[in-house]
Amino acid sequence: MNRRTFLTTAVASTVGSAMVSGQSDNPRKQTRGVVLYPFDLSLRDWPERCAQAGINTIGLHAAQRFNVLINFIQSDAGQSFLNRCRQLGIEVEYELHAVGELLSRELFYKDPTLFRLDEHGNRTFDSNCNPFSKTALDLIAEEAVRIARILTPTTHRYFYWPDDGAKWDYSEQAKGLNASDQALIVENHILKALRREVHPAATLAHISYSHTLAAPTQIRPEPGIFLEFAPFARDLNKPISDREAKTRSTNPDPSTNFGYLDILKKNMDVFGVENTQVLEYWLDVSLFSRWTRPAVKVPWKEEVCRSDVATYRQLGVRNITTFATYIDADYVQNHGDPQPVLNSYGRALAQ
Repeated sequence: MNRRTFLTTAVASTVGSAMVSGQSDNPRKQTRGVVLYPFDLSLRDWPERCAQAGINTIGLHAAQRFNVLINFIQSDAGQSFLNRCRQLGIEVEYELHAVGELLSRELFYKDPTLFRLDEHGNRTFDSNCNPFSKTALDLIAEEAVRIARILTPTTHRYFYWPDDGAKWDYSEQAKGLNASDQALIVENHILKALRREVHPAATLAHISYSHTLAAPTQIRPEPGIFLEFAPFARDLNKPISDREAKTRSTNPDPSTNFGYLDILKKNMDVFGVENTQVLEYWLDVSLFSRWTRPAVKVPWKEEVCRSDVATYRQLGVRNITTFATYIDADYVQNHGDPQPVLNSYGRALAQ
């Protein structure tokens, strides 16, 4: 299939099912998504490929630095990407490890109390923040608002995650609060600022992942905080419901795939079911490649994905996405057309 035929087919497949004019104001729309790095868009027809596969949301990811993503969005290529997504009825979101960017580490030398205490009682700017500092919370919220006006999701859903795999505060104030409680203090503060300064219908993700995998026990989420569940260490060769499948780590992750479902249920008891999103790794070529290049070919297992989707649906989860990072122009050159896999993934989500 040549590119012109591919584009025509992709656009035609979305007519009626993804009305462009309704793209930005449909909070009930079921997310069927992929999460990409901006440099994955060297594969320039990602929006058209998603449209053909029935994928309706692209989340752009920044693992460390916002500027790479901001520079892309403000470039001609970024604007073209956004325009094509708009025309195809594809939502665009931004999923970011954020706290280390929202609170400049340089501020440590001006006011160390903005930052957390480690296990030994030392102030450190290595990760996250002091969630009990009103000044830190205000600075973080102010910067979140500034970024939100540049990286503006079409869904009004914002994703400002904690620093990747990083610890939180060990001060006296933190006693009895787990990492998720501390993250929620920050997230509640951000959401209030977003609703006041950016959009009254803004919502914000709380990611259940790494140190924030466990459900919060003391802090309650503000209305508009929704759960995003990421079973990072799972065995991707076996269904998430498999009681025997061993995960890649033990603490804080469970020892078996099935253990993740218990954690998900406990989190949904706190955050509710309706807006919960699962962030999976079925197409995460960066993970399969151990974050090195050249990337390996994705070991796609449709039967596992279908089983997982059925399990999540039984729990009431409507919104599902997956990392699909490293599927870029180089990937196509080395491993061929990924469209059959994307189509298979789209069909699995449609069940």
